[in-house]
Amino acid sequence: MKDLFIADLNKFENQVVTGFFAVTTKQVRSRKDGAPYFALTLSDCTGQLETRMWEVADAQEFASGDVVKARGQVSRYQDKLQLTLDRIRRAEEAEYDLGDFVPRTLRDVEELWAELNGYVATFTNPHLQALVRAFLDDPEIAVPLKNAPAAKSMHHAWIGGLLEHIVSLLGIADPAARHYAEVNRDLLLTGVILHDIGKLQELRWGTSFDYTLEGQLIGHISIGVGMIETKLASLPDFPDKLRLLVKHMILSHHGKYEFGSPKLPMTPEALLLHYLDDLDAKMQTMRSEFARAATQGRAPGQVTEWVRSMDRPLLNTAGFLEEEPPAVVIEPEPEEEANALPVEDRAIGLFDE
Repeated sequence: MKDLFIADLNKFENQVVTGFFAVTTKQVRSRKDGAPYFALTLSDCTGQLETRMWEVADAQEFASGDVVKARGQVSRYQDKLQLTLDRIRRAEEAEYDLGDFVPRTLRDVEELWAELNGYVATFTNPHLQALVRAFLDDPEIAVPLKNAPAAKSMHHAWIGGLLEHIVSLLGIADPAARHYAEVNRDLLLTGVILHDIGKLQELRWGTSFDYTLEGQLIGHISIGVGMIETKLASLPDFPDKLRLLVKHMILSHHGKYEFGSPKLPMTPEALLLHYLDDLDAKMQTMRSEFARAATQGRAPGQVTEWVRSMDRPLLNTAGFLEEEPPAVVIEPEPEEEANALPVEDRAIGLFDE
């Protein structure tokens, strides 16, 4: 068990620390004089930290994805914590526990899995239920679905993140479907469960998250449609109209062409899926940014730094409202202050004012 986590580094500002971290990204860049340096992103289960190492000759061989032992000084640059290294080496497997370096859902995975299956059990459409069960009952799907992140670095980017995202979406899609009479509940919930199923093949995860070659060349939307077609081949009685509607939800759930959707949402279920998916992703991004701001030493009532994925800084309302109001200092009235002076000093006090 490691004893120094990224979330704790704000306590060691301007101090030299030594610890074990996972290398999320490693880039070799050039300084103004042409000398190379390392621009690294180090991570553990509590977050990520931008890191620099100016003297690369002092570094032993290591690569992105490795766990390393590193020593450096914690400092603040442009109001963000940064670690400047003077030593780094690849760690031996016996020196660390992988669970310390991979962010994981805070929810119990088996509870999430039970909650997911509970929703499927309430389906009234046997064809949609059979399609979803074809995925959930397949060990080659179920095992990675319990572990996969929902993204490389955006929302729910942690082990179990995809499952957590699906269950969170089900929790808001179910009442939304009951609110809008034109929405087919089972069809919407099927879209919620399967909309990101292609990420099981788009992403790979270990000490860091990245895209597979298939993910880079094809993407999870097209991969997901292919996976659905494969499962439908084992369901010969599945209605063609439902096949068309399910595939449309997957193909359109990003909502806009510029966001990677081959089609725009054209049905009530597809439109609702898009907006609920976007809402859940953005709310989780806010939650993560507030947590990261705390590790950077920002007060809860301060706005965060610029969040690129949302094109704005953010404010934690709860932290803002709960901040202690400034103490009210009651100054003595000027007359009382003057009278408090010795008689011979009163004139001086008044002129000084």
